[in-house]
Amino acid sequence: MSGNEITVVHLVRHGEVENPDGVLYGRRPGYHLSALGRQMADRVAEHLEGRDIAYVVSSPLERAQETAAPIAKSHGLALATDSRLLEAENVFEGKTFGVGDGALRKPSNWKHLTNPFKPSWGEPYVEQVVRMMSALEAARDAARGHEAVAVSHQLPIWIVRSFAEKRRLWHDPRRRQCTLASLTSFTYQGDRLVSVGYSEPARDLVPAHLLAGAKPVKGKSKAFGA
Repeated sequence: MSGNEITVVHLVRHGEVENPDGVLYGRRPGYHLSALGRQMADRVAEHLEGRDIAYVVSSPLERAQETAAPIAKSHGLALATDSRLLEAENVFEGKTFGVGDGALRKPSNWKHLTNPFKPSWGEPYVEQVVRMMSALEAARDAARGHEAVAVSHQLPIWIVRSFAEKRRLWHDPRRRQCTLASLTSFTYQGDRLVSVGYSEPARDLVPAHLLAGAKPVKGKSKAFGA
């Protein structure tokens, strides 16, 4: 192949997760897609059915694997796993983080909130960029001249998109354009990234309070950003 071939890598956020206790599950194992989340995964697979997908890879977490599985199946591909696609580390894992009833009300947690620019409560944004760019490039190389799908998590996807689009990395989490089962698509010409696109094939299935820019609702926003 020439160095000018076009390759597209679709970064997919996983579907809705079964989370009755409303905790920030982060990297914790054992969190699977809900019934609605499985519908979202099937919708993404249908959306990509006619595309030239040559490689499907996922974060090792169950919710990402379960989102990737129907995509890989519809293209007759084995599902690869890449730990660089993991959710960001967060000290609040296992705690509720809702509006007015979560971890922010406890003074013992305030020490983790001293630097929103790094951020002080979890994996530095710069480290997320490094690993996610590396994962994107690996997927690009595995699908040269075709398309790849890489299933990951909201924060790492938004951070690497922000970097690619030359925006600051610190941000208001409520403004992330990376809803459940969305696609953030990176187009390369050879090794050079030439454009970033965004689409929401399962938007009609996403609860209104989880869409970008929605106002927080008490008791309904605890898993935001996962």
